[in-house]
Amino acid sequence: MTRPATGTPSRRASEDANAGQAQRSGSQKVIYAAIVANLGIAAAKFAVAAITGSAAMVAEGIHSAVDTGNEFLLLLGERQSARPADRHHPFGYGKSLYFWALIVALSVFSLGGGLSIYHGVAALKAPPPLQDPLWNYVVLAAAALFEGYSWNVSRKALNTLRKPGVSLWQAVRASKDASVFTVLIEDSAALLGIVIAATGIALGQLFDNPYFDPIASILIGLLLVGAAFTLARETGGLLVGESIDKEQLAALHALFGRETALDSVGSLRTMQLGPDDVLLAASVQFRRGMRIDEVEHAIARLETAIAAEHPAVKHVYFESSALRSVLK
Repeated sequence: MTRPATGTPSRRASEDANAGQAQRSGSQKVIYAAIVANLGIAAAKFAVAAITGSAAMVAEGIHSAVDTGNEFLLLLGERQSARPADRHHPFGYGKSLYFWALIVALSVFSLGGGLSIYHGVAALKAPPPLQDPLWNYVVLAAAALFEGYSWNVSRKALNTLRKPGVSLWQAVRASKDASVFTVLIEDSAALLGIVIAATGIALGQLFDNPYFDPIASILIGLLLVGAAFTLARETGGLLVGESIDKEQLAALHALFGRETALDSVGSLRTMQLGPDDVLLAASVQFRRGMRIDEVEHAIARLETAIAAEHPAVKHVYFESSALRSVLK
């Protein structure tokens, strides 16, 4: 059995649409900031790599170019996930974002990590001669500023839903907005990659050893592989039907427990359909002897309370077996 999520559906729909639009606008701002940062950085890195022959700079250029393409994939996911529900997708297209975020993880793994490792190994066999590293450092410093700006935009977007006392990494694990945490993880890997590249170039110059540079390229590739696995784990869980977090689920159990028309509360099963779209299937037992209209009023009270305390829960279903004893 299912009903609308509140007794005033038109008002609720308007409020949900405004909240969802604001959240999607924030996510798109994060993506656009990342695109602007990565596009310019990639061009500069490749230009300097061509001048200096640095394998680490080539790896960094590949990294930034792949990240730029990935942001466009996330934008595609954002637009597809905003499509309204239809006959073929009655619960909407919210999981499209998770699908494209998973494609981004595969892209980071294969293109970013794979090519960086391959280029580093090839350079180890025939390391390029050492060149003046000045322009490498200039570009890496500029890249750190742009990547830092993009990282900070995604951090602020994540902080809007971050609870007090929760670390940034815990907020990433709890986030259901793939656009935001994907950009944050990518930018974190990019900043670490810049440190690795600069260290490899500096050590090569310090010890007059051309092998440090390609080793840095391989380390950047391994870093990207690790970031790809992290992204795949987070987005894969959401794609196959991840539940809301334990605290939210406990709050829902408490909400149902306050309803006097219920004898017991069985399972409350939830599924994340999108960043701000949750399905709830409730198995509850109503008090015996209740009239049908009393059950209807109890359901309406529950839905109103859910709408007020858990606005992301857009679809509420009551299992028919829970109503069987009432109908006897």
